[in-house]
Amino acid sequence: MRIGIVCPYSLDAHGGVQVHVMDLAQELMRRGHEVQVLAPASQDLELPEWVTSAGDSIAIPYNGSVARLNFGAAVARRAHRWLSAGDFDLLHIHEPITPSVGMLALQASSGPVVGTFHAAMDRSLARELLSPVAVPLMEKLAARIAVSEEARRTLIQYHGGDAVVIPNGVDVAPFAQAPKDDPRFVGTPEAPTISFLGRLDEPRKGLHVLADAIPGVLAQVPAARFLIAGRGEAEAERAALAQYGDRVVFLGGISDADKAAMLASCSCYVAPQTGGESFGIVLVEAMAAGTNVVASDLTAFSDVLGAGAYGYLFRNGDGADLARAIIRTLSDPAAAQERRSAAAAVVGRYDWSAVTDAILDVYDMALSTAHTRVTVAPGSRTMVGRLRDALED
Repeated sequence: MRIGIVCPYSLDAHGGVQVHVMDLAQELMRRGHEVQVLAPASQDLELPEWVTSAGDSIAIPYNGSVARLNFGAAVARRAHRWLSAGDFDLLHIHEPITPSVGMLALQASSGPVVGTFHAAMDRSLARELLSPVAVPLMEKLAARIAVSEEARRTLIQYHGGDAVVIPNGVDVAPFAQAPKDDPRFVGTPEAPTISFLGRLDEPRKGLHVLADAIPGVLAQVPAARFLIAGRGEAEAERAALAQYGDRVVFLGGISDADKAAMLASCSCYVAPQTGGESFGIVLVEAMAAGTNVVASDLTAFSDVLGAGAYGYLFRNGDGADLARAIIRTLSDPAAAQERRSAAAAVVGRYDWSAVTDAILDVYDMALSTAHTRVTVAPGSRTMVGRLRDALED
């Protein structure tokens, strides 16, 4: 099968949707399918031969973060050329209603198109403004996927309809096979290590919540060591935590191999995110690595952690409750082991082998209803102006 996949977010930045798109494409190719990807990317970014750049992007505040998107007539022309040359059996667009190249590819295409929705949000002015314009675009989707129940709820709230829930994929093996005794990260019962991974200067990642919890943990477990990985400055948190010396270590950005080793070796992984999360890939990675997980009780996190069966949940934004959850996890090894064993029994459902099987089932459904290949829709160029006007309004 010839499959075209469109990513709305720039490949210059590391993000969950970008990783999902690239990993899915590679898994499909491993299975013998021909795949081409279209995504924003800068001219100097080295891309695989199966990825086409839709051009440079601009940074736009979106859902508590910063998204790098591209839009406009030039991007629409690139999408047209890519679609015309692709001769695809099926088109798969991620976040097809986000104002970026995916939306332009959707309005330009006709035939079997699948849309995957990743975002989860309680309220979005941009979604509300785009909702009327999105109606004819949503009708072009032969099938819809949501990566979580929270993403499905957001889709229904703003655009109606429904979607099959297929989770984000994770390559489980590197985490399951990662060394569990890396001296940089390993903890012991007497001197446990508690790890965090996330963009340090993005408030919704919750570093400030962890910072509030650290004094309480160290008061009870003085030999504990906190490993904080991720890019960004976080000057306020660094200054507040400097008094604890080598009990709190800022690692900066780390490689995928080091991430796996850290998750496998540490005593506990903490996910203190405060909102804007539709899934929680790093929770699955930590589960696969066999570590204890402590996470805020966001709906998306609770879903992944089986409402607390696979990890310990604490009250969102409450540093004192996070400290209590960490101490409870470290001090009750029998209960922690029970949660880890339960997590190990279910984490395979998130492996790309299982996720891709489910996605291919959706592809088959879309193909069976479309009865045609992907083509460029006649008159589609005229919609670019209307979409741009809606965004500017």
